[in-house]
Amino acid sequence: MFVAVSNSVRGACLATLEVALAACGGVNVKPEGTLPQALIPKIDAKVGVLVTPEMRAYKHDETRGGVSWTAELGPGHTKYAEQLFAASFREVVMFSALDDAKAAGDLAAVFEPRIEQYSFATARDTGGDYYAVTISYRLNVYAPAGDQVDSLTVSGYGSAPAGGMSGEKPLAAASFAAMRDAAAKFLVQFPEVAVAKVLREGRKLTAAATAQSLAASTSAADIIEAVPIN
Repeated sequence: MFVAVSNSVRGACLATLEVALAACGGVNVKPEGTLPQALIPKIDAKVGVLVTPEMRAYKHDETRGGVSWTAELGPGHTKYAEQLFAASFREVVMFSALDDAKAAGDLAAVFEPRIEQYSFATARDTGGDYYAVTISYRLNVYAPAGDQVDSLTVSGYGSAPAGGMSGEKPLAAASFAAMRDAAAKFLVQFPEVAVAKVLREGRKLTAAATAQSLAASTSAADIIEAVPIN
């Protein structure tokens, strides 16, 4: 026999859940995972990936209705950045400072991923059915000498069923789904942007080479679309 649950009853249950979460010290998640094998050809270039100490320790803190929500995003994104660029390029070297990357001497480009915004919807926000997460990223692109030649943006979207009393598992799952969504967009669309075209031609990035490639391409090809991939 099925019993219909009214919106008022559902809301009361969710309010009770939030009280319980507050009593337990809130919700703390550390989304991590492994990037699935990318079925795309790698660009034949050696590049640096700059993950600053601030990015490695990135944490989102928020309080809603007396409940503390924390997403420790830095460690998982540090690992994920290495996987993502290793799937895109022949060789990847990780750095913590731009000066170290500049001193390497044999790189074709340096990429610096940053988290610009992390936002989420709880089960209460969605009516009790699921958690949802949006993560907005900025990818700064540098020439080997350290000059910034481009800056790209991409957003990832993810959701996970609420299913259960704890907000930690669904929020972590939705966060990782957002990370995977952004990675999928990057892997599919990055090879067509201007800086990627320079690297695919076997050249190192320079401001002049990037400008030349931008001039020769269409604007639509140089945007990593902020459209969810289902």
